[in-house]
Amino acid sequence: MEVINYVGFSNNISKMNRFRDVKKIRSSRANTLVNPVVQFGFSGETARLVRAAKPKKESLNFKQILMYLGSAANWLIHNVKALIISVLAVLAISIISFFSLKLVDYTQSHSGPLVLQEELQESEDPFELINKAMSSFALEDDYSSDGTLNNVEIDSEKMSKLFKLPVTFQTYKVQSGDNISGITKKFGLTNISTLIAINDIDNVRQLRAGQKLKIPSMDGIFYVVQKGNSINSICSKFNVSMEELLDVNDIESAELAVGQKLFIPGAKMDSKKLQEAMGEQFKKPLAIRYRLTSRFGPRIDPISGHKRSHTGVDMACPIGTPIMACGAGTVATSGFHQIYGNYVIIKHAGGYQTLYAHMSKVLVQKGQWVSQGTRIGLVGSTGYSTGPHLHLSVYKNGCLLDPLTIIK
Repeated sequence: MEVINYVGFSNNISKMNRFRDVKKIRSSRANTLVNPVVQFGFSGETARLVRAAKPKKESLNFKQILMYLGSAANWLIHNVKALIISVLAVLAISIISFFSLKLVDYTQSHSGPLVLQEELQESEDPFELINKAMSSFALEDDYSSDGTLNNVEIDSEKMSKLFKLPVTFQTYKVQSGDNISGITKKFGLTNISTLIAINDIDNVRQLRAGQKLKIPSMDGIFYVVQKGNSINSICSKFNVSMEELLDVNDIESAELAVGQKLFIPGAKMDSKKLQEAMGEQFKKPLAIRYRLTSRFGPRIDPISGHKRSHTGVDMACPIGTPIMACGAGTVATSGFHQIYGNYVIIKHAGGYQTLYAHMSKVLVQKGQWVSQGTRIGLVGSTGYSTGPHLHLSVYKNGCLLDPLTIIK
């Protein structure tokens, strides 16, 4: 009886313990769902497994660097065409943008306003005053179109005496600052073509300090005897007497040989060859096709509608077209004017000047030497203009010329 009671009691206690355990487990599960980390920790094995499951931060090593470089190289190889196209597209856009800004902002890129004469601002006819300013540049040249020096008296008596003596030559070493007319004066000669012909000078602007020139004792040029020439035909050609020709060349016989070189006293170079040597053979200032919108001479002004004399020719072409010097020379002046806009005036040999107007941009500076064909500016529409074009004026010893009569 006692045993039964004990067993029964034990069983009741066991049931009660199981009930309490189940309740604890349920409570633990409920709490675990809410915040399992706070309620209990992992066991040693479980914690090890959790740590093993977490990704490890590996340090970069040489092998991985090589793998990354290989991947990058492989990507470049497979995408090189697209990459090149992208780079070229960026460059093209950059270049187009750069030159577009240059064309839009051309007036700001110039050196600034320049007025040829003070009274120009108050004048009712600025064209006339500009013409006067242009003519002033011509007065500095000291020889005529045939090469004869200006303001030099020709002593006929002295010349006739010289023509009875054999011609002699001396050597002169060109000094810094020398020019062909100065050297001609220095040795008592009267025509620049003498030194040009005797020394076979193709371009007088190519004279350099240290260069040696042959200087004759009198004016004249060499002539090489051609087949069929006779002493009489040569004397007639150059308007010289037989006695002078024989005396100057120190020969006694009138018999000539083909290829024989004779000095012709008082003779001058052919005008065309002289112009070429002086850089007076002008070329067109534009290398592309253009439209001649206005010729030299009287015309109806396109803006005012009044009849006015046009001082040059207008050549219409796209804005930004390069403008080239018609001939070799020195930039006499450049700047901006309310009539001609951005302009350049070049002084050439032989009393010539050329004016280039309405430029979008000037590429040369005052005092700069330019060769024929040198880029001096870009076509524009600045100043008194109705559209992009080049206005070209040509002066000869202060007088306006039709540019189309001297430009090739």
